[in-house]
Amino acid sequence: MFKTNIKHRQRRMFTAVDQLPPTARKLLEKSWAQTFYSDYFCKLDETVFSVLYSDKKSRPNIPVNILVGFETLKSGFGWSDEELYNHFLFDLQVRYALGLQDFDEQYFDLRTIYYFRAALCEYERNNDVNLIQKATERVTDKQIEKFKLKTGLQRMDSTQVQSNIQKMSRVQLLVEIIHRLHRILSNEDSEKLERIWLSS
Repeated sequence: MFKTNIKHRQRRMFTAVDQLPPTARKLLEKSWAQTFYSDYFCKLDETVFSVLYSDKKSRPNIPVNILVGFETLKSGFGWSDEELYNHFLFDLQVRYALGLQDFDEQYFDLRTIYYFRAALCEYERNNDVNLIQKATERVTDKQIEKFKLKTGLQRMDSTQVQSNIQKMSRVQLLVEIIHRLHRILSNEDSEKLERIWLSS
């Protein structure tokens, strides 16, 4: 069952962040983690991912903005899954970036990430829709506007994250390349290739 994550906006009393000395807390609030939280994490459109979940009443999903944030941090820092998971468990700055201010919030197994990736890949394969790209478009557009960026160069936001999620075997990669080639060929070129293929 899909449910959006609003818990991060409802602060608890007496969190690990509250226990930090004032200087350390100011540093945390001025760090990349605060920027990530306010400019990326809070602006992700989680509803895009509702298609991955059942409509039936069941246990709520692990917050999608945390899972997508996980993938973004992994790509940004170049961490392995295990490194990322350890940072999630023990690094207050990473938890803060993901809207968590304590160590007992939103615990889940690493395999949850694997299941999420598999669901993303399967959905994209079946529907030709990159959900991460769709969810981050609004974030990226707001950042382009806010920072007055020129977009002449290719945007490397969700495209890079999604490509890092793909865990294709060589055969899957070959099939994907052929599938993409087929989509961009004109009908005439497709017919020529078919004749060549059948004659060999």
